[in-house]
Amino acid sequence: MQSCEISGDSTDDPLSSGLRRKRQPRIVVIGAGLAGLSAAKALLESGFTDVTVLEATDRIGGRVQSVNLGHATFELGATWIHGSHGNPVYHLAEDNGLLEETTDGERSVGRISLYSKNGVAYHLTNNGQRIPKDVVEEFSDLYNEVYNLTQEFFQRGKPVNAESQNSVGVFTRDVVRKRVKADPDDTEAVKRLKLAMIQQYLKVESCESSSHSMDEVSLSEFGEWTEIPGAHHIIPCGFIKIVEILARSIPESVIQLRKPVKCIHWNQSVSKEIERVADHNSDLPEEDKGSDVFVECEDCEFIPADHVIVTVSLGVLKKRHESLFHPRLPEEKVLAIEKLGINTTDKIFLEFEEPFWSSECNSIQFVWEDEAESESLTYPEELWYKKICSFDVLYPPERYGHVLSGWICGEEALIMEKCDDETVAETCTEMLRKFTGNPNIPKPRRILRSSWGSNPNFRGSYSYTQVGSSGADVEKLAKPLPYAESSKTTPMQVMFSGEATHRKYYSTTHGAVLSGQREAAHLIEMYQDLLQ
Repeated sequence: MQSCEISGDSTDDPLSSGLRRKRQPRIVVIGAGLAGLSAAKALLESGFTDVTVLEATDRIGGRVQSVNLGHATFELGATWIHGSHGNPVYHLAEDNGLLEETTDGERSVGRISLYSKNGVAYHLTNNGQRIPKDVVEEFSDLYNEVYNLTQEFFQRGKPVNAESQNSVGVFTRDVVRKRVKADPDDTEAVKRLKLAMIQQYLKVESCESSSHSMDEVSLSEFGEWTEIPGAHHIIPCGFIKIVEILARSIPESVIQLRKPVKCIHWNQSVSKEIERVADHNSDLPEEDKGSDVFVECEDCEFIPADHVIVTVSLGVLKKRHESLFHPRLPEEKVLAIEKLGINTTDKIFLEFEEPFWSSECNSIQFVWEDEAESESLTYPEELWYKKICSFDVLYPPERYGHVLSGWICGEEALIMEKCDDETVAETCTEMLRKFTGNPNIPKPRRILRSSWGSNPNFRGSYSYTQVGSSGADVEKLAKPLPYAESSKTTPMQVMFSGEATHRKYYSTTHGAVLSGQREAAHLIEMYQDLLQ
């Protein structure tokens, strides 16, 4: 058995440890989502020939999942291209003709994107009344003004006072409430409606942030997330087309589906562990037994590698980091994983025979009047449905039929995921009857919903900066192993990408793509002499 100890003449040269021979480095990418496919595509196009992509599920795309029902495509995951100027996802879509059928209404310029900017949002109360449009507009202006204030703490370096608890939700609720109560022109009834609307808007914001509550989102860091200029675009033929474009230039043999990873054994200095791994692979070539990294798969195969790019979600890292890496991750990286936030945002699609909503209605927003003075957005398990913030009308109906898309997030989304379709459809129908005041709304003829939180391969939708975390934690999460300043072994044995590793564009598809390209660029630079 060849020893896995580092040879005496090992240096910081990345081509040491066996790579001085003119062979191609072995690169394993874990995850075939946008980040993993972007990394693999860039590596292959640059001349790397030994690239393997391991995907735990039976499909590529990760948190992009387009489902075809009839003639329409529905997005269980990523839906919008957020911004156009310099957005790699937008340019992929535009260059490949994916936006030719995108209607003007599907080029939303609003901060919170709907399926259509046409029409108006109906804000309905649990007493079956529609809040007057002028009251909604007044409140919306106030809320957006306070939202802009939340951005200034990071962007202008404003100090956060103790009362806000460094929480976007606490700060927003407090400031908006004070301004509503101080308005001399509103009646008490109007003030009470506006106070109830605070919670509804914060629920929408939580779905946008994929947090359980905006109380958990860091006020001091909220403004670091950067919006790319330009409209938000929907891809009518499905966001999965972006995935297919990325995968088009990747040979089928490169991507191994249904190949979950059990453990990444990194850092060759742990020689006994490497020897144990090598012993399990009797057919392993002698030169591979001294590899810097071994990827142990659930099917007991051990794959030797020089570099591994890990693209699993932050939710998976939170759940599995102790068992997924051996030796365990450095404490600095573990703390970053623990401090950063990820939660679940789910969609509930309801298809009806005929629309019960008016032609001008683009969404139904649920305002619970009894929440005017509420502090918390956590509900008992049996009241999970109160976390549904709204249903968007999918537009145009010629494409989608008569379909509503509901939004729910946080712990209540996980409770919803445990319910069967019949229960969710019945519950949503009762809500719609209650808020519209129309007891004759029929049950939907079909329901489709996501379940990102309970899926063990994702454990959440996307990341956010939780109270107590910062952009520095995102940088620590993205930092490759082993840390160069403390190791003589090959640098960048284990690399990290995915939306949660992009400091400015976390939570987005373009953040995922750019993070994959970033890690590929590091390897391309490292091996530029070999690739020439």
